[in-house]
Amino acid sequence: MSTPLSALSRVLTAATLAATVIACVPLAASAATASPQTATPGNHGLPTATRFFTPPPAAGSIQQILHLAAGRDLADAAAMTSMELTPQAVWFTKGTPAQVQRQVRTTMSEAAAEHAVPILVAYDIPGRDCAAYSSGGAADEAAYQSWISAFAAGIGNGKAVVIVEPDALGNLPSDCGVYGTSAYPFTDADRLAEVADAVTALEARPNTSVYLDGTNSHWQAVGTITQRLIEADVQQAQGFFLNVSNYLTDTASTTYGTWISDCLAMATDPTNWAYGKETDCASQYYPASVDDPSTWALTTAWYQQNMDGAVAKTHFVIDTSRNGQGSNTMQAYAQAPYNQSASVVSTLFAGNWCDPTNAGLGLRPTANTEIPLLDAYLWVKTPGQSDGQCDAAGGVRAWDYTTYTQPGWPTTTAGQTQFDPLWGTVDPAAGTWFPQQALQLVKDANPQPN
Repeated sequence: MSTPLSALSRVLTAATLAATVIACVPLAASAATASPQTATPGNHGLPTATRFFTPPPAAGSIQQILHLAAGRDLADAAAMTSMELTPQAVWFTKGTPAQVQRQVRTTMSEAAAEHAVPILVAYDIPGRDCAAYSSGGAADEAAYQSWISAFAAGIGNGKAVVIVEPDALGNLPSDCGVYGTSAYPFTDADRLAEVADAVTALEARPNTSVYLDGTNSHWQAVGTITQRLIEADVQQAQGFFLNVSNYLTDTASTTYGTWISDCLAMATDPTNWAYGKETDCASQYYPASVDDPSTWALTTAWYQQNMDGAVAKTHFVIDTSRNGQGSNTMQAYAQAPYNQSASVVSTLFAGNWCDPTNAGLGLRPTANTEIPLLDAYLWVKTPGQSDGQCDAAGGVRAWDYTTYTQPGWPTTTAGQTQFDPLWGTVDPAAGTWFPQQALQLVKDANPQPN
């Protein structure tokens, strides 16, 4: 089977776009090349020089690169090619146990051919995504046990990083608006058991680094997610992941992750006053204020005063695939020419996790973080893929069309309900290539590729 680099090169060469590939090869080489691996103290299972796997290009990316190059936009075509030649995760979202085992085994073989470590995302939990944009998943716990066991079997004895079920602990069934309905017969106890099942199956493989859902710094309070992580057996895993499919800064994620690890250490240390009391831990909401970074030192100081000998040991990774510009405050839409009201801007801000404008690629994947508890920066969410059909119907968009509109925008309530005014289009379904957003990500990448 061809490597991603040769596959993409063949496509572009066949289209007489060799100049684009030549312009991008140095960028790709710098992302993929690594010195011999050396483990360092404090790095939990990932040597600092770990070389991560680059999967085949995302569906839709090659067509966009060809289109850009045909229009003589070689700079953007090169930047897009560089994005596709950057190591990133492979998602497994459905299929029978036999199918997922075969698919995982294929990815492991491709990664071995690159002498690289794949980032694998298991995303088939029952009741996934509160039956919203990314709904689906296994039918029940028994079906999930079979699926995740087959997933683990596909890994075999190879080295892999496994991201277990994004949002599974952030959105327990009881957090979902459809909880308790006949169409959503899932329980919190089932969910926690399913994630623990995944830990058991995956940790039985000798070379997996398993991370559980730690949400993000603008979501679950430190104590809440710590409690859920403990109940899902995080202490039997490598640690937890942060910011998957989100846009929050590395600074915010690192601070939040450190607090979670501190809280976990306190809550599991029998000599600490907070033993078994993780929900009493300080958080980004108190004494800090979540949207005022100048107050975060208050929570950090609280941990310094309350650790009382407890030692933080639980590691984490951060998704940097789209956080180069941080999260969008949406305040620009309160200004001319948009002139949207405070209530509209508030709704836009609450939905800024869903296909926001002005996002950029973040740090390239690396295990050389120079932060003891932070194992790696990873590209988990596939950059360029939509978060979903972000619109007013889904509650993540609002807009006053009497204040600002453009020719061709919908004029009926029905049309406006399913329209995204931030992009001026109907967004693609979750997981589908979003050309406008993909181009924005490469234009606003921070840092820019070398």
